[in-house]
Amino acid sequence: MSRFTTLTAGLRTAVVATAVAALSVGAVAVAGPAAAKGSPTGDLAVTVNGTTYNPAAGKDVKLKDVAASGTVKIRGTHVTFDIDTATLGVYHYTLTGAADPQRMVTKPTEIFASKVPTLTAAQRAGVRIKELEVKDDTLVVRFQVAGGTLKVQAKDAPQGGIFQMEPEFASAVEVTHVLGSGLFYFVNSFTGKINFGDGTNAVSQAQSATGYHQMLLGKDSPQVATKTYQDGTTTKWLVTSGGRMGGVLGEDAIELSQGATNCTSNCQAQNRIRGSVPVPPNPVDPTPIG
Repeated sequence: MSRFTTLTAGLRTAVVATAVAALSVGAVAVAGPAAAKGSPTGDLAVTVNGTTYNPAAGKDVKLKDVAASGTVKIRGTHVTFDIDTATLGVYHYTLTGAADPQRMVTKPTEIFASKVPTLTAAQRAGVRIKELEVKDDTLVVRFQVAGGTLKVQAKDAPQGGIFQMEPEFASAVEVTHVLGSGLFYFVNSFTGKINFGDGTNAVSQAQSATGYHQMLLGKDSPQVATKTYQDGTTTKWLVTSGGRMGGVLGEDAIELSQGATNCTSNCQAQNRIRGSVPVPPNPVDPTPIG
């Protein structure tokens, strides 16, 4: 039995033991379908106020109107990151490098050091988790503060459209993205678009049965958001209320597609398009911006 499987089994036991106590603070465990839709390759566990929730396959856990403090920890097979309830920022967004044909790294690699909304102390006051749902490889959490709400959607997968942040405040919110160490933004010579990565070439399974990986590629995916700053490791975006800042990894990051529509209601983080849009070759010797 793998270390992750052992951990997961323990966490699921912990959820059962804490479910009754959680009800008193607004946590509700809800049974989902008998089997998860599709074939999830990930498995997310979420820690809130020191309690870890990792429902059984096909089940979900929901929290509603819960006071939150400290760090909300999200741990999956392919992805891990933290949300600081003091800033509503996302920190240490990391790909684990778990074995998978679509993986882009072979060891834990921090993709984003931080994704942080610029909010005043008055706007951030009174933080609560308005709603949270975790099921199999997906997470949706919405924070309520004095000035508005911030929603994070995430999927535990090695690549694809697997993350987005949606601020809803009275005015536009600046969101700053800082890449992890060793990563950089560059202009893709095949598409003319801005991507990020570390420049490491792909390794096929024929070349290495254990060290295989695709090229590490990604892009910021704005919707109703305007970029206000760009250098080799940092971008800043002004996001209109109801807009979002998404993150796309892998083939979806370099496909020859149009930009996102101006959706401001119930916008969803999407999975990979899986070949419906042409994908150009991998970049060759990308050069950091600046």
